[in-house]
Amino acid sequence: MSTGIEDLLRTATEQLERGEPAAARASLEQAAAARPSDLKVLWLLAAACRMQGDHRAALNVLNAAKAVDPYSFVTHLSMGAAFEGLGESHAAANAYRSALSLAPPKASVPPALRESMARAVETVNRDTERLHAFLREAMAAERAAHAPEDLRRFDECLAIFSGHTRRYLHEPSLLYFPQIPSLPFYDNALFPWLPRLEEATDLIREELLVVIREDWGAFHPYIQYPEGAPVRQWKDLNHSAAWSAFDLWRDGRKVDANCRRCPKTVALLESLPLSHHPEHSPNAMFSVLAPGAHIPPHTGSTNLRLIVHLPLVLPQGCRYRVGNDHREWKLGKAWVFDDTIEHEAWNDGKEARVILMFDVWNPLVTETERALVQSMMVARRRFR
Repeated sequence: MSTGIEDLLRTATEQLERGEPAAARASLEQAAAARPSDLKVLWLLAAACRMQGDHRAALNVLNAAKAVDPYSFVTHLSMGAAFEGLGESHAAANAYRSALSLAPPKASVPPALRESMARAVETVNRDTERLHAFLREAMAAERAAHAPEDLRRFDECLAIFSGHTRRYLHEPSLLYFPQIPSLPFYDNALFPWLPRLEEATDLIREELLVVIREDWGAFHPYIQYPEGAPVRQWKDLNHSAAWSAFDLWRDGRKVDANCRRCPKTVALLESLPLSHHPEHSPNAMFSVLAPGAHIPPHTGSTNLRLIVHLPLVLPQGCRYRVGNDHREWKLGKAWVFDDTIEHEAWNDGKEARVILMFDVWNPLVTETERALVQSMMVARRRFR
């Protein structure tokens, strides 16, 4: 009996290749009657039905295949094509979404299915954009009654709900502290010392420009992975002057020689709530991004601390993203953000961009919690 089924499958496959779906369907219906739970038989039968234009029959067959294995990538991919054949675009997109969620890594997708997979991606993206546009239009009148600043979070909610964009949460590489909200940028009102920092912009820039003029060699590539290390997204920036830094503090250690060259900047920083994690922070530096450079998406080490940027040299065309929040720097205006949320930067200008960058305690973490974490990190160092 087994040999007979295999002969039917071989014959049906040849008939499909010759463009004879009716004959193939007859052969495959016999095989399916004998092997109702054989996914390969059901997939081929559905393909024969679709080639005949009988997409409803194809769906019936594929529903039987889904009952055998609800997690089959091929079944859901084929269902998407059948729904497309019926002109049911939303159902097709939903089936393709299921298929993509179950898909193996792209390199492992059989060549025969790669075109179908690309179509699935295209269909899902098109359906997502249509939904996003529809929801925006449906909400237009109600949104118009509110100030833009009051809509920022809702608009991001709508974009995530429609699938237009993804949600971004904490992804710390070292230490996650629970029950802290995922805020890309923090309200400046939480940092009463920020105006004092901004007022010192000219003073800080003067010390920076002296260092640049007298000793550009003191700047080093920000990304410095050793040879053989997995550099991932940092391949283009590893050991590159496209993103360079002049350290005042690095991994919790004060760089005395550099600090002596910027005494006013250092005195100001020492008056701020710099975060302290043994061997990790504070970090404080002048960060230089060359014209045309791009810092790829990445996340920082812990949400216990936040990052402050103060722009000092700012050509046009510099922009920044944290999560779904895209912003442009303004000279002498600081912001504070959570770098454990994915972020990236661009300098599309024609000159270097320079900022003062340093980390401070997250104000939502109590003094007790800070002290306990510091002790925990010391204990971890002893353990290691």
